[in-house]
Amino acid sequence: MNIEFKRWGRTALAIVLMVMMLAGCGQGSTSVKPKVIIYTSIEEYRIDYLSQRLEETLPQYDVEIIFVSTGSHIAKLLADGPSTECDITHSLSYSYLQQLDGKGYLADLSSYDRSIYDDDVVAGPDYLPQERGSGAILINTQLLSQLGLAEPTCYQDLLKPEYRGLISMPDPKASSTGYMFYKSLVNAWGLAAALDYFDQLTANILQYTESGSGPLNALVEGKAAIGLGTTATAVAQINKGSPIRIAFFAEGAPYAVYGQAIIKGKESKPEVRDVFAFLVNTFNYENCRLYMPEKLYKDRSFTLTSYPTDIHYADMSNDTIAEKERLLAAWKY
Repeated sequence: MNIEFKRWGRTALAIVLMVMMLAGCGQGSTSVKPKVIIYTSIEEYRIDYLSQRLEETLPQYDVEIIFVSTGSHIAKLLADGPSTECDITHSLSYSYLQQLDGKGYLADLSSYDRSIYDDDVVAGPDYLPQERGSGAILINTQLLSQLGLAEPTCYQDLLKPEYRGLISMPDPKASSTGYMFYKSLVNAWGLAAALDYFDQLTANILQYTESGSGPLNALVEGKAAIGLGTTATAVAQINKGSPIRIAFFAEGAPYAVYGQAIIKGKESKPEVRDVFAFLVNTFNYENCRLYMPEKLYKDRSFTLTSYPTDIHYADMSNDTIAEKERLLAAWKY
């Protein structure tokens, strides 16, 4: 290119440069926005809202939000490590974030204030809470009525032969929702009793689904009458008019805390820091107000139409990677 310019001489070079400048003025700026990639496992309707808010708040950045199912989400990050295309991991359960942190894959977030969070959801130095989500027994009241069946009131009721083929539950090996039900019953009854229960329950299971939303989808489609699913997604369907009832049994509502983190090495990018700060300081509160009002902060509470209040939570203690590996190794259904 330099050789060509020298041959043309100064006049030709000036003309070329002027044409290029005019073309730039006519077409507007062609500069590329800094890009940020977020992996998330939240539902599509929440992704749409988050995308809109990022465009409104941080238009100077090109933020790509990629939905990845929970199992694939953690698998991709474990496989790729810090070389992943992902800058920010969003909506992974604490046990998975602990796994990533244990391998040194997460950036230091110790500068963020943790005193604002409820005692049950306090995070480690390299990840922060995003939401608390409970599980519930979801009942298609219309379908049960059509079948002439009573609504279950306890876990033992789910073993009744009249519910054969009418119950849907997520697979604990593929879904964090399925795992939290499994874990809550292990904590309540012990591993042997919990496994014996699932031995019996499997006869009534229509399908162990790959995702936490699977049971609710089966209820909405009329394929199942009872689902072990999430409170938040059920509320969204109830508010649309679906004949779904939310029930909690005596053992309490199983729950998981989901968090967010920056992949190690990506914290050096200003755009990544800005987007992450928006997630923590703005979107978190909006997410609780609009979709997930369960207790996350010490001094702030949220309510949502049809969302149960004063939820009695199950014992979810010892939620560690080692315990999860032990329990999943024993799961055989």
